[in-house]
Amino acid sequence: MDEIIETVVIGAGPAGLTAAYTLAKHGRDVLVLEQDETYVGGISRTASYKGFLFDIGGHRFFSKSKEIVDLWNELLPDDFLDRPRLSRIYYRDKFYAYPLKAFEALKNLGLLESALCVASYAYAKAFPVKEARSFHQWVRNQFGERLFGIFFKTYTEKVWGMSCDEISADWAAQRIKGLSLGAAVLDGLKRSFRRGRRVASSGTAKTLIESFRYPRRGPGMMWEAAARKMQALGGRLAMGRKVEELAYDERARLWTVSVVCADGSKESFRARRILSSAPLREVMNALEPRPLSLFNARALSYRDFLTVVLIGRPQKELPDNWVYIHDPSVKVGRVQNFKSWSPEMIADGVSTCLGLEYFCFEGDGLWNAPDVDLVALAKAEIDKIGLMNADDVYDACVVRQPKAYPVYDEAYAENVKAIRLEIATRFPTLHPIGRNGMHKYNNQDHAMMTGMLTALNIVAGRTIYDVWGVNEDAEYAEQGVAGAEAALASERLTPKRVA
Repeated sequence: MDEIIETVVIGAGPAGLTAAYTLAKHGRDVLVLEQDETYVGGISRTASYKGFLFDIGGHRFFSKSKEIVDLWNELLPDDFLDRPRLSRIYYRDKFYAYPLKAFEALKNLGLLESALCVASYAYAKAFPVKEARSFHQWVRNQFGERLFGIFFKTYTEKVWGMSCDEISADWAAQRIKGLSLGAAVLDGLKRSFRRGRRVASSGTAKTLIESFRYPRRGPGMMWEAAARKMQALGGRLAMGRKVEELAYDERARLWTVSVVCADGSKESFRARRILSSAPLREVMNALEPRPLSLFNARALSYRDFLTVVLIGRPQKELPDNWVYIHDPSVKVGRVQNFKSWSPEMIADGVSTCLGLEYFCFEGDGLWNAPDVDLVALAKAEIDKIGLMNADDVYDACVVRQPKAYPVYDEAYAENVKAIRLEIATRFPTLHPIGRNGMHKYNNQDHAMMTGMLTALNIVAGRTIYDVWGVNEDAEYAEQGVAGAEAALASERLTPKRVA
């Protein structure tokens, strides 16, 4: 342990590998520690089962940041596919194109229900909830009570595990900005009549963009390339290393990083600085001396999910990338169709491989259910939905993803503020990056940006960029135009409880 490493990066996900690659390109000494024995990429990895590849969570590649798009092209110059965005909503035995097509929605809902939706919308406009505070109230004002119940309530509550009456209206205003019933109907009419090439105008609401790029063998392909190229530049990667303790010597300004290896053995490293994309709660719990804000860190919470992968040979091909399940009669929240992401995800080139996503909390009944029970549940639900017959499924597996989404509860902002202040004053060479590292609901490209800018600050020897200012703006989430201007200063919201 005589060697002193300039920078240790915890986590080989998008933020960690981007930071390490950027440092290595500038000739800096860097070591990446990854807990997983097999995969790099974190939640952006590509998992595999008997040669079938699947995406954990679904990752479309688009960004407003030219620097990130350039980096993607640098890492994977010849491996991107241009994919149409095809998705539907399932609600009470009917499928709706998403974004909606007006005549299809009218047919599926029926004249009576459609009339009731219009009347509900008119009533909401005539008698809006003044100073809407909850997600429910905000959407009701924009779309009416009946459309809220059909297209917003069930899916949102499945994802976040809380009532729409508890979620702040701020989240709705951010995530559905630019989309009202009028805009949706107008866009739906255009889609109903559209033929031929897809065109998205610059004024299109963020939820209506229709295309994206995708690595031909899934998002993990990007991070495997980043790891290889980082190592080719002199950076190091150690897999199967779980960080157990981060001890800081204030006098020497040095870190001792203690890890447990996959085989149970232990290692330690000394480093001048730490970049961490590991969950902020876990990092603060590993610090020595014990931080004063440990109570704040332990109050941070996360939403988890698991994917049941069903492999079969159905009678019909599915065009969708994914289907949002708004129906309250089933537990599944979303279904991914991996063949539609890329044909190379399918081992035999013939089978259909579907990923059924169940949102849960780590340790609850769904999370702890035996795989055989989860597969049985998924087969029954996919049969009920009609995307595949249960009898067509010939193989399956389960993938659990802990800490997929940092939760913005009523106290999270104050907790993160206290943690940041203590890190800045007592542990100045510890740099949180990425979604879980900063407890900030970033998408992949903005997690990358936090790693890149932190690395550039290190190279410069001073703070040039405010990494905590990096986040997603309201127009970003569904944008498909690569190379547009960077969006670094505004906030992407996850649900906050009503104050």
